[in-house]
Amino acid sequence: MALLINKKCINCDMCEPECPNEAISMGDEIYEINPDLCTECKGHYDAPTCQSVCPISNCVISDPNNVETDEELLEKFVKLQGLA
Repeated sequence: MALLINKKCINCDMCEPECPNEAISMGDEIYEINPDLCTECKGHYDAPTCQSVCPISNCVISDPNNVETDEELLEKFVKLQGLA
């Protein structure tokens, strides 16, 4: 599933430059993740980099409104990278 940045976000700007899919951008109040671009870093890294660099515990969480399997995330990675 795609990830979600919740209200704990302090706008530290650690996550946005680390996203290999450019899925993270500044929203009205906090950073947001575009679920159409988020692959949880599948195809790029072993773990989501936004979660790894975020200084706030449980700020970047699974998005219950965008449930995807690992296979679906990898398919999205292939399409986003133009490998299909």
